[in-house]
Amino acid sequence: MFKTNEYFDGKVKSIAFQSEKGPATIGAMKAGEYEFGTSTIEYMTVTTGEMEVQLPGEIAWNTYKPFETFIVAKNVKFKVKVKGDTSYLCLYK
Repeated sequence: MFKTNEYFDGKVKSIAFQSEKGPATIGAMKAGEYEFGTSTIEYMTVTTGEMEVQLPGEIAWNTYKPFETFIVAKNVKFKVKVKGDTSYLCLYK
């Protein structure tokens, strides 16, 4: 069975599943700015739209487009800005 998650008053939603590479979520975000926390290493791949991401300890924001991946360490917070509806795949390690 799939598990669904909802964050930020419904502006971010995801469905958790078991992929061939391990636990994963596929999700979507409405336009906005968000701060997420991690409990494992996350491999985040944009599938549609664009994400501006500020990783922990960095001053610069990096833009990720469809099929580009960034990695976030465990037990940290990172910031995301999206200008329009954006979808992603997240693999947990």
